[in-house]
Amino acid sequence: MLSVGQNFPKFNLTAVKAGNKDTAFSKIDNGTYKGKWQVWFFWPKDFTFVCPTEIVGFGDLNKEFADRDAQLIGGSTDTDFVHLAWRENDERLTNSPFPWVADVKKDLSAALGILHEQEGVALRATFIVDPDGIIRYSQVNDLSVGRNPKEVLRVLDALQTDELCPCNWQQGQETL
Repeated sequence: MLSVGQNFPKFNLTAVKAGNKDTAFSKIDNGTYKGKWQVWFFWPKDFTFVCPTEIVGFGDLNKEFADRDAQLIGGSTDTDFVHLAWRENDERLTNSPFPWVADVKKDLSAALGILHEQEGVALRATFIVDPDGIIRYSQVNDLSVGRNPKEVLRVLDALQTDELCPCNWQQGQETL
């Protein structure tokens, strides 16, 4: 798995955003959010049980991430059409405020080293990428365990201080 200090891999993928079928699809690549922090999180499969809880959890914090000049990007190895169908069929996901990438060829997941060997799907992996395209945080969970989006936001806050942050540090507290 790629880790802290390494470059986020090159990619060119179809993303699905909220909206109608005519405007939902777009291409994104390494230049799309250039100069911004990026918070990537991958889930194993659409139309499952744990995954929508994470998507909603990150979506609930989208404004807070945006306030920190960070773009949330979700994704799985499902197709863009499956992403759209899931958004259309689950009211909790219909207006998800960030793009979902479709890593159908599994190139990005493979380059990141997050493909589950037996299942052939992306692990629950999270990456915080700085404006220069360098991975500054990486985390992977077992397929059955959801993440804590507030903790990812806390880590982003700490990274953006460019200071030493003690255990359980929160935005606004003194750094070391």
